Formats: sequence, structure tokens, C-alpha cells
Amino acid sequence: MRLEGVRREFRSGKRVVVALDGVTAEAPRGAVTGLIGPDGAGKTTLMRLVAGLLRPGGGGIEVLGLDVARDPLAVQQRLGYMPQRFGLYEDLSVRENLDLYADLQGLPPDERPARYATLLHMTGLAPFTARRAGRLSGGMKQKLGLACTLLRPPELLLLDEPTVGVDPVSRRELWQIIDDLTRNGRMTVLFSTAYLDEAGRCDSVWLIHEGRLLGAGPPAGFTAEMQGRSFFARAACNRRRLQAELAGLAGVIDTVIEGGRVRVVTATPAPPETAALAASLPRFSLAPAPPRFEDAFVARLRPEAPPAATAPVARAAAAEPAAAAEVISVSHLTRRFGTFTAVDDVSFAVARGEIFGLLGANGAGKSTTFRMLCGLLPPSSGRLRVAGFDLRHAAAPARARIGYMAQKFSLYGDLSVRQNLRFFSAAYGLANARQRERIDWATAEFGLQFALDATAGQLPLGFKQRLALACALMHEPDILFLDEPTSGVDPLARRDFWRRINDLAEAKVTVLVTTHFMEEAEYCDRLVIMAQGRVLSSGTPEAIKAVAKSPALPDPTMEDAFIATVLAAAPGEAA
Repeated sequence: MRLEGVRREFRSGKRVVVALDGVTAEAPRGAVTGLIGPDGAGKTTLMRLVAGLLRPGGGGIEVLGLDVARDPLAVQQRLGYMPQRFGLYEDLSVRENLDLYADLQGLPPDERPARYATLLHMTGLAPFTARRAGRLSGGMKQKLGLACTLLRPPELLLLDEPTVGVDPVSRRELWQIIDDLTRNGRMTVLFSTAYLDEAGRCDSVWLIHEGRLLGAGPPAGFTAEMQGRSFFARAACNRRRLQAELAGLAGVIDTVIEGGRVRVVTATPAPPETAALAASLPRFSLAPAPPRFEDAFVARLRPEAPPAATAPVARAAAAEPAAAAEVISVSHLTRRFGTFTAVDDVSFAVARGEIFGLLGANGAGKSTTFRMLCGLLPPSSGRLRVAGFDLRHAAAPARARIGYMAQKFSLYGDLSVRQNLRFFSAAYGLANARQRERIDWATAEFGLQFALDATAGQLPLGFKQRLALACALMHEPDILFLDEPTSGVDPLARRDFWRRINDLAEAKVTVLVTTHFMEEAEYCDRLVIMAQGRVLSSGTPEAIKAVAKSPALPDPTMEDAFIATVLAAAPGEAA
């Protein structure tokens, strides 16, 4: 795969948007090339150009020795393309989806049984051929989409963020499939991802930003540039305070909470000046940390210190009594759908101002639990109290104290940003001067000034997320529910998002969050890991990781701990 000076523009009203600006790069045959960059960088446009679905505005693309612009149909005969939203037919079974795509790809009937058997074994879907696609978990849907893409074995496979919204166990299984496909150079893969640990597994990466190529080469080359620029900081104080203090130091370009410590990245190969912090924070320490690929990503895109954090998000005086430690109380919560038990005897409590995480594999029952906590779904049994209200008898008063950000963008895509802000502020009972005040606050706080008249559905994913969070906070809720809020969002946008969530927690807003990004679980004060509707493990991030420690894994990550916990509970389902 060879790109030479590739350029592509789009018209948006009177504006001309440059999606790709002179990209020149090469990908070797039989390897996995990672395509990374922030939201709106041009990754999907590049994929569609390589697939011959768009024509470049300038430059040339050669794929498998063919000129894509001259002969796109010949290229398409030899590649497979799995877009971000692969078109599974949810009312059809797994087998019927395979049949449909085999028809579309012209796979001869006599070749299908052997090909189906291979793909179903590879994806672990053989026991589920009669199940409707709509009833599959997120990870199983992605594996079925991949199987449909591979019915005719392609020479080049294009995967546009196939692991977004997929739990760590399913992500690992997808990578096992990709490793098998590329073994011995049988297939070349271009893999777009929002997970930078996945980029580190690729043979090489292309990093693009605002349509330009910022770097290309093996991940180890990027990581090597960060020698002497990564550190671990600890102190006997609130982790969020420590992170905020470190972020304000000169020369610091990134700070990320990792359990009981904060990872610090500097603009130059030297530690930050921390004498003042050491004097004001008890038991403060700073030690070198091994560099990682994500540090290099941040350094390329944000070579200087980011703007200073804003003050904590303004909100009304809390109505909850200071003595009421438990803002959310869940006791023996169960939810059945017919004979299927989605949530099975779950209990936990969340304190005021706490960030509490619900982690689990796809289909673990997290979103069902969320919907019950929001008063949107009644429990089959058990007790729920939110903001002091029993949800069986007073769901409406409880909902008035809750802000909710759904798993998928759930605002009105055909309305403008301004119209969405007006609609949701009115729905929360705001009017006149108070409504205008909150809209002005949201516009300034979330940087939406330039997009007020843009259609919400056409915004980049990171700005959709900002708008959704702004709408959830219009009425200054005491409790915020976030259901996989950063799924598919790039690492810099996730950092900005979590800075806001930390500010809210410091202002004593209680936050309940689900996520498949295990790095985000580190921001939680406490969390539970669920599988098949049950709680498998609970505690602080450090305590949960400590259980996964072993001589072979002396410093496990949260992802290591998650996979070990889930697989230990279901050893027969590890395939």
C-alpha cells in the first residue's frame, strides 16, 4: 500500500474542509499497520480512499500493485473493508447474515460449508449460528462483522475501529484473530483504533492529525523518543488534587491517574521542578517511569503544556444533607426479561462526591443496572435508593436530581447545537434568564461557540460527547450517570473529558460510570467488575489489581486484572 501526496477536500456549506493534506506513506505487505489520530483527523476518509470508495482530490494511491483511482473495482475484488458501523442485519440469525454476505460477495455455494466452518471456529461463533444478530453482545457482533468481511479471503483487510465499545476480553480475542490472519504474511491489515495499547501491537503506525501525517514507523521508535520524559508521582493526598497540582507545573504536558499514583510526561527529557509540591504535599515522591507509546502520541499532538484547567464546574448548593454518606444504595437488585436474568442479586453503595465504576464484559448487565438506577426500568426485585428517594415509589423526584449521558449519542442529530441546548434546558425546567445563563455557561465551558449553528449529528465524535455532557449538566444535577461516555473518542478528548469529571467530583457531584477503557477505571475511587449479571469483584483500583499480582505479573494493569477476574469466573468461556 503506497500513498503519495494524497489530498481530499469536502464542502460544508460555504466552507472547504481539508480532510487529508498531502499524505505520503507506505505499508509493507503481510503486516499490520495501525492508523491513529484524534477525532476528525482524517482516518476514515483515508480508509475510504484506499478502498476506492472516494476519489482523491490530489496525489495517488497504489494498493496491491494497482492504481486505485484508475481501477477501483479491481482493488475492491482483492480487499475486505469493515467500516465503523458494519451493516449486520439484526433480525437475521448469524447463519442468515453469513448467507446474505456470501451472496453479495459471490461466494459459490459449494465453497460455503468449509468457509463457514473455518470462520465460525475462528470467531468462536459456532454455538450461536441460530441466534439473531441483534441478541449478540457487542464483541460477538464485531466478530460476526469480521467473519462476513472475510468470507472471500482478502489480500488486504481494512478495519475501521473494530474494537470500539468492545470489552477487553473480546478485544483480546479479536486481536488473536488478526494475529492468525497475518501470520506468515498471508494478509495485510490497515487497522484504525482509538486504543493506543492496540497501536503498540502493530508492526508500524501512521499518526495523522488535521489531515497531515505527523509520523510513521514501528511503535518502538515512537516510544524510544520518550526516554527520560515519563515519571510516577505519589503523595499522601487526594489523587485528583495531586494530578491537578502536577498539571500546573511548567514543562508538564500530560498527567494521568494510575491507581494510587499519577503518571507525568514532560516536554523535555528532564523531571519537572517539584520542590514546592514536596514541601506542601505529605510523602511526595517522583520516580522515573518506563516510557510507553501513548506518551509519544500525546507529545506529538500536544508538544507544549495544555491550557490551565478551569475552575470546578459551577453548580447549585447541594440539597443532600452532609451526613448522608450514601447517595446511591443498591440492595439485592435483580432484573429478569422473561426467563433471562440480566442483573442477578447486585448490591453496592456510592458515597457523595465519589466516582464509582461499573466494569464488565459486553452483556454483563451494566447498562440494565444504569437504566434501573435512572428510574427508566423497574427492577424485578431488590431495593434502589437514589438521592434519598426509593425508586419504586418516587422515580420522578429522583430523576430531577440526575444527569444522564447515554452509551450512544442520544441527542437530536437533526437539530443544531443551540437547539439541543435549548431543548434539554427546557426539558429540565429552565426558562428565561436562567435558561440563557446555563446555555451561555455550557457554550463557554465546552468550547461550543463555533458549532452553535452546526447540525449535532454532523459533529466530530469528540464534540458530540462535549454536547451530550453539557446537556446532562444543564440543571446542575447532584448525581451524574455516564454510560460508556468516551467510547470511540481519542485519548486527548478523553483526558479533557476526565478533567471535567474530576472537577465535578471535587464539587461533590456523585458520578457513576461504565467504561471499556481500563485506563479510565483508574480514575474511579471504587468500582465493581460484573459478568453475567453478577458482581465478581469490588474495591479500589489498587485493591483489584493487587489480586492479579503474580511472579510473572508483578505490576498488573487494570486490563490484566479485569481479564483475570472475568476468565476466572467463566474458565470455559475463555475462547
